[in-house]
Amino acid sequence: MPIHPFYYKAPVLMQGAHFNASQFTHFLRTAMKDFARRTPHSMAGISLAALLFISPLLVSCQDAAVPVPESDPNPYMVSYEGTEGPGVGKHIVFLAGDHEYRSEEILPAMARILSKRYGFKTSVFFTLDDEGFIQPGSSDIKGLEALETADLLVMGLRFQNFPEEEMQHIVDYVNRAGPIIGIRTSTHAFAGIEGKFAMYNWNYDGEEYLKGFGRQVLGETWAGHYGTNHEQSSLVMPLETEADHPILRGVHDVHVQSGGYFANPMPDFRPLAVGVVLNGMEADAQPDPEKEQVPVVWTRSYSGANVPEGRVFTTTHGASEDFLNDGFRRLMINAAFWAAGMEDSITSDMSVDLVGPYNPAPFAFDGYRLGVRPADMAGWDSPIMDASKPTTQPGTPEN
Repeated sequence: MPIHPFYYKAPVLMQGAHFNASQFTHFLRTAMKDFARRTPHSMAGISLAALLFISPLLVSCQDAAVPVPESDPNPYMVSYEGTEGPGVGKHIVFLAGDHEYRSEEILPAMARILSKRYGFKTSVFFTLDDEGFIQPGSSDIKGLEALETADLLVMGLRFQNFPEEEMQHIVDYVNRAGPIIGIRTSTHAFAGIEGKFAMYNWNYDGEEYLKGFGRQVLGETWAGHYGTNHEQSSLVMPLETEADHPILRGVHDVHVQSGGYFANPMPDFRPLAVGVVLNGMEADAQPDPEKEQVPVVWTRSYSGANVPEGRVFTTTHGASEDFLNDGFRRLMINAAFWAAGMEDSITSDMSVDLVGPYNPAPFAFDGYRLGVRPADMAGWDSPIMDASKPTTQPGTPEN
């Protein structure tokens, strides 16, 4: 009598490889029916009865030996939650979705520090492709109702056109003047939106919300490069007049890899630092004599629909490689505390050490790591991101 394929597959099943109880039961019953069909009638009844009897025991053993982990209820996000520190009870939502500067790396790294070291609950959302892998800038995002409980929103977006039901949650957050941090391309976070939220587009020309969300909330929209990526790095120089600002406590020696952006923010902004564009990628490179110093870090406030004031922190830097610099990390962590109204907790020596491996890919337009899911970055020790993952072929940097 030919040997049934069940006998080859059963050992794999018994190891619990990629099977849960229901899948195992379905396979086993299918195999038993086929076994009965192939077996002489007199033996079939005995064999089938025996297998039906032991199948629940096999499934029970299989489940007990290898428990099947539950997946994150939302595949678009990864969350972290600390247990000690001033941030306990506070919730920060991060939105990662830019095409070039690897917000999908810097934002979960920032979230981990705030959660592990200071107790915040953090939820990091990503834009995905059709297979559930991170695809920066795809506009496919879900679960932004998390903003309903958010105490702070941190944005790393570029030219996004989110589904209307997801965009509604961002609009509701802005309408209640929730505090916001915007990095790098978030000055031009939205593009191509039609209908009732078109005013959020970076180039909106209506006088009631001129130049959209970037200008009206963060203080500036896309205004152009002011330094060549991968050829000109920058020093971020805190202003002496703002030395006592809580965000600048302990901040020094800030050298960033991302090229400068030009900015002429809204008149009500408060500049904290200016950029010195360098002719090279090292901190000791000579300044570009043709580049004046322009604001690269500022704060301001904005009004919601029924709330008079919400805090805003904006920086035109914020590539993933920038976060390797201790001074820039401190600037960002301090900004989170300040924006959340917790500036009294900021000290000049608070830890901003990275949590877990941090392997930022060289930023480039469309140069992200392939085959990464948000859940791959769960926990404190998983890499952000796995350096063995290939990147897409870098294209020509745009904006």
